[in-house]
Amino acid sequence: MDLEGVLMASITDEEFENLLTGFAHEAVHLETRDAYGTAVELPHMAQWAAGEEDDLRWLQGWCSTLREHVRAGKNVRRARIVSEPLSDYQRWSHSIAHPMVEAGEDIRWVPRRLLSSIAIPGNDFYLFDDRLAVFLIYAGNGLAVDKITSTDPGDVRLCRVAFEAVWKLSVPHHRYEPV
Repeated sequence: MDLEGVLMASITDEEFENLLTGFAHEAVHLETRDAYGTAVELPHMAQWAAGEEDDLRWLQGWCSTLREHVRAGKNVRRARIVSEPLSDYQRWSHSIAHPMVEAGEDIRWVPRRLLSSIAIPGNDFYLFDDRLAVFLIYAGNGLAVDKITSTDPGDVRLCRVAFEAVWKLSVPHHRYEPV
């Protein structure tokens, strides 16, 4: 896709996985939706909704990657913008975040009501090393539709400024009390 001379390109899941493991210094992730419907998560959320135990083994690959990043001195931060009271998805997400936090991902929560005066991109994103933005495109039902990369300095700057503004208002995972 070419928007006014800025090349934006879709990437595959494999290319995205390579970005998640291959960045040099920092990866930041802004989540803005109250619910997602990723194929990996749906069965586990259904278990939670049914009151069944989940050993969270399915998160261990990501947790191992996080530990490797920490050992290499890399920084991984995630800010979750949430409506309160939390959706079922976000209550579940909060309940399973501890292994990722223990592995080294700094996950924080910010109530949407605090962000009325902050400009944020129209889609969730990852920002890698302040050089590459990956916009995550979702359907209305929360299923992932596409991942679009941009190296446009304006996109990178927008993502950095938005992330830091949200981060300033966020609450660390261990202190956030789901409402």
